[in-house]
Amino acid sequence: MAVTFSDLHTEAGLKSLESFLSGKTFISGDEITKDDVKVYAAVLEKPSADLYPTACQWYDTVASKLASSFPGKAAGVSISAQAPSAEAAPPKEAAKEFAADDDDDLDLFGDETEEEKKAAEERDQAKASTKKKESGKSSVLMDIKPWDDETDMKKLEEAVRSVELPGLLWGASKLVAVGYGIKKLTIMLTIIDDLVSVDDLIEERLTVEPINEYVQSCDIVAFNKI
Repeated sequence: MAVTFSDLHTEAGLKSLESFLSGKTFISGDEITKDDVKVYAAVLEKPSADLYPTACQWYDTVASKLASSFPGKAAGVSISAQAPSAEAAPPKEAAKEFAADDDDDLDLFGDETEEEKKAAEERDQAKASTKKKESGKSSVLMDIKPWDDETDMKKLEEAVRSVELPGLLWGASKLVAVGYGIKKLTIMLTIIDDLVSVDDLIEERLTVEPINEYVQSCDIVAFNKI
């Protein structure tokens, strides 16, 4: 949807303006454009520097240049370096007077080039990556059983802990007698839910070669979200 002047009175409109200006070189040299003045006039007040840093900088730049000279009605409005006259209107009033002479809504995205679209997509992806919250974590208690009483439990535990995956952290462990001289390994592990599947860990790592030389089976005793 096209972004018009009326939209700039809302939070959504300011967000669109911030997104549009982000990454662009606005107000080049000593010139401002008709569209700069029109959008400036449509913004009710200076955007928050914390929420809309680029729009805030743009707003200050336009205000400063309008204060230097009242713009004419040309598409490209040249701002001279000379001091303003005593009769010059304040920046906001001057901008509103200028914008009132042109009733056309400004479509901020109407003439966006393919390069600008690509740059905007890259910025959005970067922001999404930065703002992405860490996935939830879970604490798992697992019983790992050997084949028989002759299985070297020290080597069994070493084999289990040799499994390394992003988001997997092995914790405390102990040997628990199950009868007939056989002991099982009870071990804690912490996982990041989006990175590690406990079922896959068992089926694809702990009960296949070479670890299945020591491990006969694995059982999940407890599974708790952290």
